[in-house]
Amino acid sequence: MSTTVTSRQNSAVDRLKSALGPKGWTDDAAEIAPHLLEERGHYRGRTPLLVRPASTAEVAAVVGICAETGTPIVPQGGNTGMMGGATPFEHGGEILLSMARMNKVRELDALNYTMTVEAGCILANIQKAAEDADRLFPLSIGAEGTCQIGGNLSTNAGGVQVLRYGMARDLVLGLEVVLPDGRVLDGLRGLRKDNTGYDLKQLFLGAEGTLGIITAAVLKLFPRPRQVETAFAAVRDPSAAIELLARLRNGTGDAVTAFELISRTALGMVLAHIPGTSDPLAQPYDWYVLTDCSSGDGSGSLRTAVEQTLSDAIEAGLAFDATLAASAQQSKAMWRMRDSITEAQKPEGGSIKHDVSVPVSSVADFISEAAAICARTIPGCRPVVFGHVGDGNIHFNVSQPASELKQGAPREAFLNRWGELNRLVHDVVRRMNGSISAEHGIGRRKIDELVHYKSPLEIELMRTIKRTLDPKNIMNPGKVVAV
Repeated sequence: MSTTVTSRQNSAVDRLKSALGPKGWTDDAAEIAPHLLEERGHYRGRTPLLVRPASTAEVAAVVGICAETGTPIVPQGGNTGMMGGATPFEHGGEILLSMARMNKVRELDALNYTMTVEAGCILANIQKAAEDADRLFPLSIGAEGTCQIGGNLSTNAGGVQVLRYGMARDLVLGLEVVLPDGRVLDGLRGLRKDNTGYDLKQLFLGAEGTLGIITAAVLKLFPRPRQVETAFAAVRDPSAAIELLARLRNGTGDAVTAFELISRTALGMVLAHIPGTSDPLAQPYDWYVLTDCSSGDGSGSLRTAVEQTLSDAIEAGLAFDATLAASAQQSKAMWRMRDSITEAQKPEGGSIKHDVSVPVSSVADFISEAAAICARTIPGCRPVVFGHVGDGNIHFNVSQPASELKQGAPREAFLNRWGELNRLVHDVVRRMNGSISAEHGIGRRKIDELVHYKSPLEIELMRTIKRTLDPKNIMNPGKVVAV
């Protein structure tokens, strides 16, 4: 780094400390360290300063100073992202901005079915606030106990209930955003109809902090379900799972809230490595589905409809066996197995990840083709297939061959083939008109893949938007799209 840049950075650091006061920043290496490591451990960055503004005005002050001095900023929520989007680069020239102190629910309007929250609110706390008002905020992901809503919106998080309620961007009515020059865009309106030109909030949803910093949002709420039925079923194959989904949607009056496909390989890892888990069915099968159906009617008719649909599916040969949760505790135990799949892969050596989506009707073909290609490329590798197939999102992870583990082969050699395997799997996705990132975003890891798979015109338009809103390229540079 040049002397000029270093001097400019030092000036910015001094001004930021003065603007925020002692509670608003830290340069203590031990305190900063957890913020510098990406969730999967692939990236470890550096920063001279972690700032922790407590208000929108303080965020605006931070961005204004950074704009004047040309100092790049990396916004960070709960640091649960998987693409390196919230991790500063190794050169150490970026300021890291944590939203953790902006964690208030500003307003809950039960009659309007909206909640206005600050970006640092923990997702689980938002869910609880909605529940306390007899409402539902449906965004639900594995990291909901630590992730922050600002990060969820900036990455357009998905989760298990997209089938019924949509992605994070579908759950937002208004945003408050600090722009790259420090001005504040106040769009905190809880309106479902506002036909007054461009929908500016959509620019910032899924932009991963590259166009501005989300500081608050107006979220949609929904009626709280009075009855939820959870079922775990063994199915013939992924194709049968998709047919079962269609039958459940028809048989329950489209009450399916979540529909997850789980391979035996994935479930086997959970049973082997996650304490307190047990096989939900009497014998093992190759493929399973875990589904929630929910209704505002507490009469019990939903359970009858789910039971009948599953019974018909077994009779038709689509499913082999099924069980319905008899209590909320049993439902929680079933979902714990699903939510533990990622953790259960860690003791099984290296794992090459794919977060992709294809049309629901193409899910089975994708799994078959991708698994065959991986087997030819790395004999003995173990596809760990699971995900939200109700919306076409498959987590197609590939674990190191078991034979390599027995021989003590290092995981690094397997992980070095990440790019090679990604390209092969993503080529299958492209042939099926799918997406190389269904819900995890682009961040740093997939920035080159995005250029490869998006059309030149799409990349040109993305770069034009970036340059227009952030001409100094200080907002999370090097993420999502390079300029």
